[in-house]
Amino acid sequence: MPEGTSPDGQVADAYRGNWVDRRAPAWSRPYLRLSRADRPIGTWLLLIPCWWGLALAILHDGAPRWEDAWIFLSCGIGAWLMRGAGCTWNDITDRDFDGSVARTASRPIPSGQVSVAQAAAWMIAQALLAFAILLTYNGAAIAMGIASLVPVAIYPFAKRFTWWPQVFLGLAFNWGAMLAWVAHTGYLHPAPLVLYMAGIAWTLFYDTIYAHQDKEDDALIGVKSTARLFGSDTAMWLRRFMVAAVALMAMAILSAMAGRGGNPLAIGLAIFGPWAMGWHMVWQMRKLQIDDPDTCLMLFRANRDTGLIPLLFFAGAMLL
Repeated sequence: MPEGTSPDGQVADAYRGNWVDRRAPAWSRPYLRLSRADRPIGTWLLLIPCWWGLALAILHDGAPRWEDAWIFLSCGIGAWLMRGAGCTWNDITDRDFDGSVARTASRPIPSGQVSVAQAAAWMIAQALLAFAILLTYNGAAIAMGIASLVPVAIYPFAKRFTWWPQVFLGLAFNWGAMLAWVAHTGYLHPAPLVLYMAGIAWTLFYDTIYAHQDKEDDALIGVKSTARLFGSDTAMWLRRFMVAAVALMAMAILSAMAGRGGNPLAIGLAIFGPWAMGWHMVWQMRKLQIDDPDTCLMLFRANRDTGLIPLLFFAGAMLL
């Protein structure tokens, strides 16, 4: 058993006492750990841009339909499946790196809980289930979903050739903003493209914080990240990403709503969403200690709430 791994297979950065470790059948635990089911924050971060896109599409055309309830629910199921498939792919490609990093040495492949072949079979099973859900959408959304596989496939390799792998994570994790919009409307529009860019800026914010946990190990094994690139200038860069995320989301809202003569009160309320999101990001920067891994992990996880904040304002705008 590699040094630093738990005898019962628990992963180092999972919540203590999570449902996988406590309640899942023993045979399923390595596979659920591959999918990060014991660390749900990643599913939230993949799902939230989908809900942004759906909400903004409804605000754009003012025509909610019963089908939107399925889009809302299926985005949740699909996010869980695709995050699981993506994480499994990441663990397959990073298996040699993961065994050399204290936080990741306990993952199922480097710790010997599953073989690469078993992990690959699990990845394919998750991807096929997600594809079955995708087939319930319109043709344009199906094409968007298939295209999303390109950034998903590239991301695990990005840290080997660029100091900005977080950009590639943003490209993959925020694709749902465009996909959910198209699932509702049947067409693409400038608003979801700008919303997609806002999500990428947000990803650069939270994943730079996350990457500070591993910067020492990453330096030893030659893995690149924005945390290593920015170093002591991290706070300055986080402010830039925050401003970009807030400004771009506000632009997306105006593009979606103002161009169709939307209700000014609804537009104003929706605009408060990115503003409130920005204040939550300011709170994170005030708490951040880049050399304290526990604080970095806590703040990274707090981004679930960061992303949900605009949705509250979007929902309110729908009622006006």
